[in-house]
Amino acid sequence: MRIKLEFSYDGSKFNGFQRQNNARSIQGEIEKALSDIYHDKIEIKGAGRTDAGVHAINQCAHFDATADVPKLKEKLNDLLNPDIVIKNASKTSYNFHARYGAKKKEYVYKINLGPFQASLNDYYFQPHFKLDVKAMKKASKLFIGTYDFRNFVAGEKDDTITTIYDIKFKERLGKLEISFIGSGFYRYMVRNLVGALIEIGKYKINEDTIKQMLFNPNEAKSLPTAPSEGLYLKKIWYK
Repeated sequence: MRIKLEFSYDGSKFNGFQRQNNARSIQGEIEKALSDIYHDKIEIKGAGRTDAGVHAINQCAHFDATADVPKLKEKLNDLLNPDIVIKNASKTSYNFHARYGAKKKEYVYKINLGPFQASLNDYYFQPHFKLDVKAMKKASKLFIGTYDFRNFVAGEKDDTITTIYDIKFKERLGKLEISFIGSGFYRYMVRNLVGALIEIGKYKINEDTIKQMLFNPNEAKSLPTAPSEGLYLKKIWYK
């Protein structure tokens, strides 16, 4: 049988999602817990690999098992809480694939625009400078559409074309949240998009720089990458 897991986690407690030999990872912790419960080696396939320090409000994975375990969610949470919280564990079709079946994803980036707060240090980017949020919001519209985002992706990839459907800004009580909804995001892509918008907000670049990076992907240019602690995987659509 195939089991679908939906879960959240505090990325500050892990060295990324992907299983590693000598570091704590989300995939590694969930697989260890599942293997203990099933008394067999279990491997999970995640919807995506978040980097070290990146959080998830809603992440998804699947795995195959030969037995039905009652109260699987509760048993997993007994082993994984509080850093990982299993929200749902349900049987699904063998046609379901957590990664390849994803149609859209939403990431949210959180920025504390107010005074520094130690309690927010692992969960918000806390700049020591002011940002022109209005200019950032205006420039963000340049990213909406289907483009080759090569200049906003880390590492070498053959295909860096993807679609961003919407970017929304929400500002309240000195906190800014920027949400990105797209068909898929490559490594460091959201953090690099936010990094570009931060440079806009600091008046370090203008919209022409972003246009050049988007419309001339083979002319390599990079901007600072936003820190990982402000980034959250918020939602995944499968239909």
